[in-house]
Amino acid sequence: MKILRTIHSAYGFLVFMVLFLVFLIPLMVPIFFPSRFNWIGIINRLWAKLTLTFCFLPYHVECHSSLDPKRNYIFCPNHFSYLDIPTMGLNPINTIFVGKNEMGNIPLFGWMYRKLHITVDRSKMRSKYETIVKSRTAIDEGKSLVIYPEGGIFTKHPPEMARFKDGAFRLAIEKQIPVVPVTIPHNWIILRTEEFQVRWGKVKVIFHEPIETREFTIADINKLKDQVFCVIKDELNTYGNQSETAG
Repeated sequence: MKILRTIHSAYGFLVFMVLFLVFLIPLMVPIFFPSRFNWIGIINRLWAKLTLTFCFLPYHVECHSSLDPKRNYIFCPNHFSYLDIPTMGLNPINTIFVGKNEMGNIPLFGWMYRKLHITVDRSKMRSKYETIVKSRTAIDEGKSLVIYPEGGIFTKHPPEMARFKDGAFRLAIEKQIPVVPVTIPHNWIILRTEEFQVRWGKVKVIFHEPIETREFTIADINKLKDQVFCVIKDELNTYGNQSETAG
């Protein structure tokens, strides 16, 4: 079984890279023509669907409300697995990612990622400040953002989440845009970070009702943060500690 998982994992990486090369030229369009930023979400969605399909991983997207493509949102998913990144590509709303700068260190892919998304080095105050400025500008340009509120894969006991950081919620309140809690229940079993081996399972992502921030002030950051945390936690609790589809 371990040998099959190793083969599946190597094959999955190959699929990811081949599709990256296929989509590299279309991704040049929003790099050189920033006004075409919606292409990022469209291509990411197609890339994610093809990657999961060719890796023999069925997927299901569940939306608890209709999301308005003309509005800005900040999407806040739990983060237990590297598989969460392509999973968020399934987002029905076109978005860019705010993520750790390690993604930008991957040859060629990293260059593309830095050009299209927002990276942050959490060990440097200047980088964190620049990320806040870039995120504000992105929202002013009409972009929606994906921000993992745990700040990375930090939990030691998934599906228990790590403590949420303030950044996404401060930004949402400052810009008065909705926060969408997102639950990804199975990925930590399908692709465990400590093993980096793929197990067959269904990738599922749940987009919850947007939480409006019009009535919130900066003093309410913890209130908003706790509300999003509880929505995701309650959903995770419905699945227990084991996936019914991952093996």
